[in-house]
Amino acid sequence: MTDRAKAATVPVRPQHRIDEVSLLHWMQQNVEGFAGPMEIDQFSGGQSNPTYRLRTPSRQYVLRRKPPGEILRGAHAVEREARVMSALGKAGYPVPVVHGLCTDDAVIGSWFFVMDMIDGRIFWDASFPEIPKAARASYMDAMNASLAALHRVDFAAAGLGDYGKPGGYVGRQITRWSNQYLADEEAGRHPAMDRLVQWLPQHLPKTDETSITHGDFRVDNMIFHPSEPRVIAVLDWELSTLGDPLADFAYHAMMYRMPRDILGGIAGIDLAQAGLPDEAAFVAAYCQRTGRAGIPDLDFYITFNMFRFAAILHGIKGRAARGTAASAHAEAMGERFARVAELAWAQANACPG
Repeated sequence: MTDRAKAATVPVRPQHRIDEVSLLHWMQQNVEGFAGPMEIDQFSGGQSNPTYRLRTPSRQYVLRRKPPGEILRGAHAVEREARVMSALGKAGYPVPVVHGLCTDDAVIGSWFFVMDMIDGRIFWDASFPEIPKAARASYMDAMNASLAALHRVDFAAAGLGDYGKPGGYVGRQITRWSNQYLADEEAGRHPAMDRLVQWLPQHLPKTDETSITHGDFRVDNMIFHPSEPRVIAVLDWELSTLGDPLADFAYHAMMYRMPRDILGGIAGIDLAQAGLPDEAAFVAAYCQRTGRAGIPDLDFYITFNMFRFAAILHGIKGRAARGTAASAHAEAMGERFARVAELAWAQANACPG
């Protein structure tokens, strides 16, 4: 990870402390080549699954775990992250090597997996202000190429034929996130979100493709080469499944319609002045790479993704209220829920028909 990412670590938070002796024993038994002693700190990010840096004299690892305490059914599926990353790595897709998965709560209190820590650059702003203007478009294109490559992976050949249900992805997602939103009473309700729960199922696209989908493909979930516009690792696969690649792409392209302070949005930027491609060019590049003429239902897919992101923020807000949130910034993230719900409803009103 980047120097910035390395700096973004803190002492392990009290609610996320782990039995270091127990973890050390597990590492010795399950991680090939591991040798202690081991120091542990925690990454300051990670809104869902607490994430730790494990340092030894010879190398560094990353540990991701389910959060302690009561969690919603099906959420925080670290075992799915470990599985998809292992399969994609074997298929040649850029992900960290996974060294082991632990499904024994007795070790540190919840399930976890351990993977390599990758040296490279992480950017938190999709406008790439740290990069010279002339090179920014190439970094945007590298993200585009990485997502298109994911959608071209033969998931059956990769051993992921049962990683999700083929077809019906968007409809199932609407049901899933609607139910989670409605079930989390501690996080409260919002009129725009209530309207979207009703509107979305009535406007489903007729197209229905299936590929491996990342579910949270954005700039800060990628590690770039230290000096080249090339993605060397894609992180945070918690929301991955077999799904609709157009929905997955629209989530990534949503940055064009999100404010600067939400999800790495670049709305409002003078794109030409910043050396960045506009939305139409970005969509066209993805379509060319995936062999399609266009994305007629892009506006719907973006509405859906805004709704889904609002539901995720709603869940973070609920975890903050219950004291189980993984990040110190969870409360602030949760407060953005209302803004994103309102953006999503505005986008729904702008959809054709």
